[in-house]
Amino acid sequence: MADLNEDQVERAKFAFDIYDTEGNGQIDAVDLGRVLYALNLNPTLATIEKLGGTKKKGKSKILHQWFPIFFQIMSTDSNTVYEDFLECLKLYDKQEDGTMLGAELHHILISLGERMEESEVNEVLQDCLDAEDEDGFVQYAPFLKKMMTMGQLHKLK
Repeated sequence: MADLNEDQVERAKFAFDIYDTEGNGQIDAVDLGRVLYALNLNPTLATIEKLGGTKKKGKSKILHQWFPIFFQIMSTDSNTVYEDFLECLKLYDKQEDGTMLGAELHHILISLGERMEESEVNEVLQDCLDAEDEDGFVQYAPFLKKMMTMGQLHKLK
């Protein structure tokens, strides 16, 4: 918790306490993702599972004193996540000018990683993507920044 400021620790405790329905300093592990999403973090389902989250209620508990550690892990990860996504999108930048085909971006969101529904992809693209140029290319870095800033990933889960 040394890297978290006082406000971040308070936010983490508050979010945790909302899901501590029994008031015993524990949450059901099935709620870990919801708590992280409430803190505007965007963990993947695999990350939530790695941190101890479960898909079934009652399988295990997360103790109050451990939650700020999860928050710290996730909050320090956001810049790394952006850089990782940016590097992946650069693979589709054939002209090496910061653009890629809008159709390719649409296809990536539908078919790779944790797949999104067509309606979810359309919503994200409408909210975060600038208009395509006359050749169908889009700037992918501004799209990625908008998407992460707006928290679109956690709203869609």
